[in-house]
Amino acid sequence: MSLKIIGAGFGRTGTTSLKAALEQLGFDKCHHMTEVFKNPSTAGPFLHAWRGEEVDWDEIYDGFQSTTDWPSCTHYKELMEKYPDAKVILSVRDPEKWHASCMNTIYRANTDVPEWFKIVLKRYGQMQEMATEQIWKGTFGGKFTNKAHAISVFEQHNQEVIDTVPPEKLLVFEVKQGWEPLCEFLDVPVPNTPFPHLNDGKLMSRFFDTLPYIPWIVGGFIVVLIRYTLIWLQN
Repeated sequence: MSLKIIGAGFGRTGTTSLKAALEQLGFDKCHHMTEVFKNPSTAGPFLHAWRGEEVDWDEIYDGFQSTTDWPSCTHYKELMEKYPDAKVILSVRDPEKWHASCMNTIYRANTDVPEWFKIVLKRYGQMQEMATEQIWKGTFGGKFTNKAHAISVFEQHNQEVIDTVPPEKLLVFEVKQGWEPLCEFLDVPVPNTPFPHLNDGKLMSRFFDTLPYIPWIVGGFIVVLIRYTLIWLQN
């Protein structure tokens, strides 16, 4: 199976909603950073590709017909060369809102995750290593917290995609536009259901807010469990 759709837009530009939309339209499965989390062994090949090493794209995308989000968007040029018949979707968003969303969600995944979590959940550590080298240190030069710099990189990437991809193969898309431009570009019928708008940002933010307290919660539960176990043994 070869890729039919290449997502060139950075993460937090509606890529989760776009993933759901593409899968609903039949371009299933759609590769997204969440797939790396599910299968952390794929983090290594993406790192190799980032370092300029040869990789087997067919193996990486085995079972996928489309992509959105990082890490795939970084490799859109290589993927266009590998899959010349594929169309490209550049998901975009207001730069200010994009940066604020990243800072409150996926960037926190790089800075706010304690070491115990990486040890307990090894797959998270593998994904974070890839994201750190390829995205935060690589694409943004370790200066993502500098809003002007990050937005400049974001806008330069978007313009590069527009300048690189043949116009007939490119759709510049905001998820708020809904089904019509997407379906017209892909030459598929417009579904009768609403366009999926999946706001995972709030969920991610709550997760990172709660994460530091988990050891205390677990520890308190263990203490209570031990106490009631001792009481039960004494009776």
